[in-house]
Amino acid sequence: MSNELAERLAAEQRARVLIDLQLAAAGWVVQDKSGLNLFAAQGVAVREVTMASGHGRADYLLYVGKKAVGVIEAKPQGNTLSGVEWQSAMYAEGLPAEVRLKALTVAGRLPFVFESSGSELHFTNGFDPEPRSRALFHFPRPETLARVLRDAEADPASPTWRGKVRSLPELDLARLRPAQIKAVRGIEHSLAQQRYKRSLVQMATGAGKTYTAVTESYRLLRHGGFGRVLFLVDRNNLADQTLAEFQDYSTPGDGRKFTEIYNVDKLTKAGLLASSSVVISTIQRVFRVLQGDEVPDVDDPNLDGYIPDAPVSVSYNPEMPPETFDLVIVDEAHRSIYGVWQGVLKYFDAHIVGLTATPGKQTFGFFEQNLVSEYTYQESVADLVNVDFDVYRIRTEISEQGSQIERGTIVPKVDRRTRAQRLEALEDDLTYTAKQLDRAVTSKSQIRTVLETFRDRLYTEIFPGRSTVPKTLIFAKDDAHAEEIVTLVREVFGKGNDFAAKITYTARDSKRQLQAFRTSPTLRVAVTVDMIATGTDVKPLECVFFLRDVRSGQYFEQMKGRGARTIAAADFQAVTPDAEVKTRFVILDAVGVTEHAFCDAPLNRVHGVGMKKLLDKAAALTLTEDETATLASRLAKLELNLTDAERTELDSVAGRSMREIVRGLVDAVDPDTQIKHVANNGEVQELLDRAIEPIAANPELRTRILELRATHDRVIDEVSRDILLDAHGVVDTSRAQALVESWRDYLNEHRAEITAIQILTESGDRRATFKDIQDLANRIARPPRNWTSDIIWNAYGALGVQVGGNVAGHRKLTDLVSLVRYAVGAEDELVPYADRVKERYAGWLAQQQQAGVVFTDVQRWWLDRIVSVIAASAEFSTQDLDDAPFTERGGTEGALRDLGDNAGVLIDELNTELTG
Repeated sequence: MSNELAERLAAEQRARVLIDLQLAAAGWVVQDKSGLNLFAAQGVAVREVTMASGHGRADYLLYVGKKAVGVIEAKPQGNTLSGVEWQSAMYAEGLPAEVRLKALTVAGRLPFVFESSGSELHFTNGFDPEPRSRALFHFPRPETLARVLRDAEADPASPTWRGKVRSLPELDLARLRPAQIKAVRGIEHSLAQQRYKRSLVQMATGAGKTYTAVTESYRLLRHGGFGRVLFLVDRNNLADQTLAEFQDYSTPGDGRKFTEIYNVDKLTKAGLLASSSVVISTIQRVFRVLQGDEVPDVDDPNLDGYIPDAPVSVSYNPEMPPETFDLVIVDEAHRSIYGVWQGVLKYFDAHIVGLTATPGKQTFGFFEQNLVSEYTYQESVADLVNVDFDVYRIRTEISEQGSQIERGTIVPKVDRRTRAQRLEALEDDLTYTAKQLDRAVTSKSQIRTVLETFRDRLYTEIFPGRSTVPKTLIFAKDDAHAEEIVTLVREVFGKGNDFAAKITYTARDSKRQLQAFRTSPTLRVAVTVDMIATGTDVKPLECVFFLRDVRSGQYFEQMKGRGARTIAAADFQAVTPDAEVKTRFVILDAVGVTEHAFCDAPLNRVHGVGMKKLLDKAAALTLTEDETATLASRLAKLELNLTDAERTELDSVAGRSMREIVRGLVDAVDPDTQIKHVANNGEVQELLDRAIEPIAANPELRTRILELRATHDRVIDEVSRDILLDAHGVVDTSRAQALVESWRDYLNEHRAEITAIQILTESGDRRATFKDIQDLANRIARPPRNWTSDIIWNAYGALGVQVGGNVAGHRKLTDLVSLVRYAVGAEDELVPYADRVKERYAGWLAQQQQAGVVFTDVQRWWLDRIVSVIAASAEFSTQDLDDAPFTERGGTEGALRDLGDNAGVLIDELNTELTG
């Protein structure tokens, strides 16, 4: 035997020693062929089994439940394993007759095929739709392979999740935003294609990443054959928020809560629970479990914020084997997770999904550039998912340049550990820079000056017209800095402890304080270091205040995102009473953080230019790129103020969704879109003009936008001082005459575009619906007219117009019908609409009586109430029969019972006769 062959055999033998140890650690009993005992354990690995003639000898034959299910081909360390797959495949196909009788095969071969050198392991699962080898950290346990066999027996067509994900049911779109739909479909497409082991979702902060992940988890657990999901969060306090998302999630179909079907648990000192379908943890806690250590049940910032200096090494732990999870979701984790912590992620034989608002180069690299979905912050503003922001910069001399304290000056010194304060005279001059500020030195004057500037400019420049301090989150450099800021905030605003609080990991009862910050009208300012920096929702937040610098663009975006959330108007007003709708937030920058290259400009880039000027420039196609972005921001802000009816009206005038138009504007100013367009020999201005076209080509839309803007804007003049000139009673008919003439002119001018005017001024069979009349009322109620039925009616009264019927009280919406018809000469007397309907009803009843038709008291009950609806709504539909008061007597069925088969004819006749 040559020395080279002897060395190779020795190396292979060493590999087998390692393989024996690894199999034993995974729960396999390793035996020689001569000592074969299939009753020894659920999993038995038999060494050196001679296969059928021409198929050689398998290094290991694997038995599960006394049946042969797989083989292992052992190779010396350093050998590439992909080159020996043919050999292990040959063993899998060449079973001797006595083994074949007790074997489970797929298409004539053993399903589980391994190649190992003791330091590297490849595995091919024959039950996968297109079996191919993949690297594993360690051999799976026998019970894992037994579960795969059971799944294959239960579903032979798609035994593994790699097969099941190819035929997932249609996604229920009802509660998902477009960006969430795109993300879920992107992940599932990536899973079905199996071209990558990892999928990255880039989704703007506040766009619903966690809800997306919960939706995906449910689909994969319910339909995709996944057994367990690991959900990694950035900090342990976010685990509670994530758990709440799972608990609140109503599943498609029967609407049961997620946690009624699947157990969702945080990773605690109890370890991994066998019943858990979803496990929520930080990566630091998972690493600790893999090391065999307990994890605390409480928040521990020293543990959850720990970042090692070098990449971690992971060892096999049978309590949490690599096959524990089929899916690992990494939600907004610190970028280090893909660097020093990636050994933990690679330990698991799972598909990894990353969710982030701000992917960096290292993130893209870890996910093999497999970006399955992208949704930017600007797009989220256009979709009303987030609000836009403004930047307010505060500069002070000490903030910019530092300062100097002369030798001999008596200064307070604080012990960092005990926070005990003592007075000492400086032995030398102390010069400190801006970077040393609030770390080596704390300048109370600098903090106070910044906070006083905030206080003094808050109601005049930052949030003009407001009187309540907006919910404000201040980022401090460390816990001691936060302590100083909280004290000074209370002093500067002259408020008590309930006004401002420190919410950090070291603060007492920080979770309760955080909840109070979300919901309490009293707690206005929170000071934090890292605890509320990422992932934590505080929707009413309007000021994000930086008293610390940030060097990471990813971290800054997450911190900025705390203020981005939209919130329902009622919820917003419950905590900030003097506000109406949250349409923006403000970044207050006292350290220059917004001047870094990574800080993107807001959409609202051009200040001091009004909406009308922007729309005029859009019509002339002369908007610049910054003005185009600003117009997108202003339109998105306007949409947040609109009612549902106004939003529908604007969409109708636009001929498409306004959100679609705003998205087009946002896309046109997106650098990536512009680069692609220029690469295809296009020009940026073409892109801008195309986006502006729906507005430029629609003068009516521009007019309507300005009308609605004026409706929701109210200027408060706090500058002008009024002086009383006169006070006496006057009947001014000239003003009433001018209004009546304007009313007639308006009807003539807008006859072609407003349906109600068309129908009410023409002779024909068409009837104006309540919606038509409501639309007319909305249009005339807007600036500059601000008309109502009462105002126009009273103007006619002031001119001495003969008014018939009951004129007492406020006018109803349907009285607009009478006003229109009188103005155009269709009626010679101005009578309230309800009185006119009753008059015509009396005439109709008389005609019926002359024709020999007599209605019973029961029938009159139905007819009288139908007429009342017509008087109030100008129409009656059969659907109204299923509303009060008709439901008292059986609704539609009751009408058919009491009015007979002629009920529909009677309703049509009343509609025609009474509204004509």
